[in-house]
Amino acid sequence: MTSAMPPSATEIAIPTDAGQLPGLLWLPPGGGDPVAGIVVLQEIFGLSDYILGRCRDLAEQGYAVLAPQLFARLDPPIDAVPEDEDTQAWIGAGMELAQALPWERAEADALAALEALRGRPEVDAGRTALLGFCYGGGLAFSAAAAASRQGRAPAALVSFYGSALPGLLDLAGDVTVPSLHIFGTDDAFIPRESVERIREAVTAGGTREQIRFALYEGAGHAFDNPHPALHHPDAAPAAWLRTARFLAEVLAPQR
Repeated sequence: MTSAMPPSATEIAIPTDAGQLPGLLWLPPGGGDPVAGIVVLQEIFGLSDYILGRCRDLAEQGYAVLAPQLFARLDPPIDAVPEDEDTQAWIGAGMELAQALPWERAEADALAALEALRGRPEVDAGRTALLGFCYGGGLAFSAAAAASRQGRAPAALVSFYGSALPGLLDLAGDVTVPSLHIFGTDDAFIPRESVERIREAVTAGGTREQIRFALYEGAGHAFDNPHPALHHPDAAPAAWLRTARFLAEVLAPQR
């Protein structure tokens, strides 16, 4: 038996307070009742082939997926940072782009993407989540806090090694939705001590059972990225399986 072809993306315009922002939308195969939706927020490298692949993975699992093109705000607009044999140069180029985009602008665009996805007729507005990687992991947390303060909290949050989280812990009281935070024990960018401070803050000292942590032994920062300098062959599939199970649980239709 052959599997269904992976769903392809459609380019859409996301309305924002600063004009339209381009985004890519994946809808799951089939049709029928409205489905849960997920806004995917990119790494510092933009909407790379890796991020697009993860969006397709989620669509194949039955979700509507929207990836805003955050770096379209830059001059010139950037889709993705091309991989470089010089890993440090590649990472440096990505960091420069992320630093060039004001955080407040990226957060506003993430919130606009969440509202745009909620407004789709194919989507169950009450079952929409934020999921981000690295730069996007911190941005998803920040956007979840802002949405919660507005009374528009997402249904769930997944943050893969959110790089900005150490500086965002004053927002932890605003993010009480079911959440999954994923880190590696050998993350040179977010040391274990910082990870434990994040755990303490976002779980309110372990009292928020709906907020979960997963630590992967020997994995470094951005370990889900397939780039040889970043990828961890054991942690990446294990973390993605955990993510799939978490999302299936917290975004299940209410009976």
